[in-house]
Amino acid sequence: MTDRRFPRSVYGAGDEPDPRFSLANERTFLAWIRTSLALLAVGVAIEALQLDIQPVLRFIASVLFVLLAVVAAVHGWISWQRSERAMRLGRALPGPSSGPVIVVGVVIAILLLAVGLFL
Repeated sequence: MTDRRFPRSVYGAGDEPDPRFSLANERTFLAWIRTSLALLAVGVAIEALQLDIQPVLRFIASVLFVLLAVVAAVHGWISWQRSERAMRLGRALPGPSSGPVIVVGVVIAILLLAVGLFL
């Protein structure tokens, strides 16, 4: 029955891991999706609310939050695939890869907003 599951690159490799591990991996993926939605909401809200922040810096921060939302969603999917495949093949789980990029991006966006607030 695994030949019908998507993506085949994941489910076509190795043996079925303990369901608890697969479910934990899925919860982590969903947490990345929630993070992505939150970043998207912040990016849209910054522009929609027309806050009293220097317009160019507000726009740049808004776009940065939206781009970070895309990065978080893509990272969640790739990380889920890599972890699931590693569990199926009995290999060590891969380390985090995009988390620092998101942290640095959020800090930069917040600094832009802070600077724009006082200009």
